[in-house]
Amino acid sequence: MTAWGGSLAEVRRGMEKAMGDFPLPARRQPPEVRLLEERKMGGVTYRRLDYLAEAADWVPAWLLLPTGVGRHPAMLALHQTTKFGKDEPTGLAGKSNLHYAKELAERGFVVLVPDYPSLGDNKSDPYQMGYASTSMKAIVNHVRGLDLLASLPEVDPKRMGAIGHSLGGHNSLFLAVFDPRVKVVVTSCGFTAAHRYKGGDLTGWNGWRYMPRIGTVYHNSPAEVPFDFPDLVEALSNRGLFVNAPLNDDNFDVEGVRECMRRAGKKAVAVYPAAGHDFPPAEREKAYRYVEQILKR
Repeated sequence: MTAWGGSLAEVRRGMEKAMGDFPLPARRQPPEVRLLEERKMGGVTYRRLDYLAEAADWVPAWLLLPTGVGRHPAMLALHQTTKFGKDEPTGLAGKSNLHYAKELAERGFVVLVPDYPSLGDNKSDPYQMGYASTSMKAIVNHVRGLDLLASLPEVDPKRMGAIGHSLGGHNSLFLAVFDPRVKVVVTSCGFTAAHRYKGGDLTGWNGWRYMPRIGTVYHNSPAEVPFDFPDLVEALSNRGLFVNAPLNDDNFDVEGVRECMRRAGKKAVAVYPAAGHDFPPAEREKAYRYVEQILKR
């Protein structure tokens, strides 16, 4: 594929075959919000809220507002697979190396951190709502999160991006494919080429939180699944892309990441720290500076 023309549309069609159709119209109103709590910590205002993604489905989230007047760049921060959900990126629980929402807010970003279905406080069941995958439901929730960010007086809607680790890492890429408002993606330990994942056995992708069709329709086979991460990377080559791919990640094979990055655009940056499935401080600092270059100039 090329980075232009029908490439992005082709990738979207392939993803929809595996995930189900993307249901949102092109124009949407900002979601309704229920404010549950507000606190200030370290110069950042934390608002715990629910936002209405679609009929009767409220997404639990934290909204972090930095100090300072005017419109700020904004990031959607997506968490890994953890019972803490949104509390980990916000610095309220979990691993200190994954407190990227807190750190970005301290650097002047407005940050929204939603709970993924079945994690944190999000108890929704995408399949009861008619979705073919939780992956597609998450894309919808995250698009609606961008709708919320874009509606805020503190946010410049032309300067928005997404960041995530592991589960959040690939979901930040998925969101960018379906929403052009994502100008930059930071993905940490989030992907590899399909044939390099667990020796080419994609069983790990067909569960409740992901895409059941990968098993039921595509037989957990990289040769059959209608999209792959090299295609996503290439399709996003006109956006900012920062990839953290540790050398010793036991989930996403680093050589498969290198293979994907050969399809990336000139803006893309990849770092390969001598670490496991983690987002070390030096690499986070590089990622934040990269995002600032893309969104703050």
